[in-house]
Amino acid sequence: MYRHFFKRFFDFWIALIALVCISPLLLCVTVWLHFANKGAGAFFLQERPGLHGKIFRVIKFKTMTDERDCDGNLLPDEQRLTKVGKFVRSTSIDELPQLVNVLKGDMALIGPRPLLVQYLPLYTPEQARRHEVRPGISGWAQCHGRNAISWREKFALDVWYVDHLSLRTDLKVIAITIRKVLCRADISSGTSATMEPFNGDN
Repeated sequence: MYRHFFKRFFDFWIALIALVCISPLLLCVTVWLHFANKGAGAFFLQERPGLHGKIFRVIKFKTMTDERDCDGNLLPDEQRLTKVGKFVRSTSIDELPQLVNVLKGDMALIGPRPLLVQYLPLYTPEQARRHEVRPGISGWAQCHGRNAISWREKFALDVWYVDHLSLRTDLKVIAITIRKVLCRADISSGTSATMEPFNGDN
């Protein structure tokens, strides 16, 4: 019952109330990033696969500039990540606009993180099971390593969540997420400012 009805019911109302309460913060961050990103805008929209692989556009705060090298190629993430963006990312404020995605039904509060569309053909059948539920703003994998664990470990944790989805599991994820956000834990991988791309082997 929770999986098929109450989860979506709770997600909608919690997201709506949260958006109303934090709207002043969202406005301030939007203005802050507008100037910090050197004209690149405050929001980042990108197509991601959701429930059953259906494509939707995820909304996040933009934490990088669009600076390019002399050949017109984007500079590496660590060079485009601004000080303001680093703070917004480390505090997970960049995830807050996804509450709009939750309202629309594209996402849930808790679930496997929505990844890039180009990863879809790289998943094993077992890894692809992460799309049996709506993607979430936070998830079981984010509570157990986030960007500090390998892709294989992350996908295994995502599938574990699919098989153990319940109100108790979601409440546990929320509690751990709050603790990790306050501690700013597991934001980066060991070798990158964000997370290395998934190539099907890692």
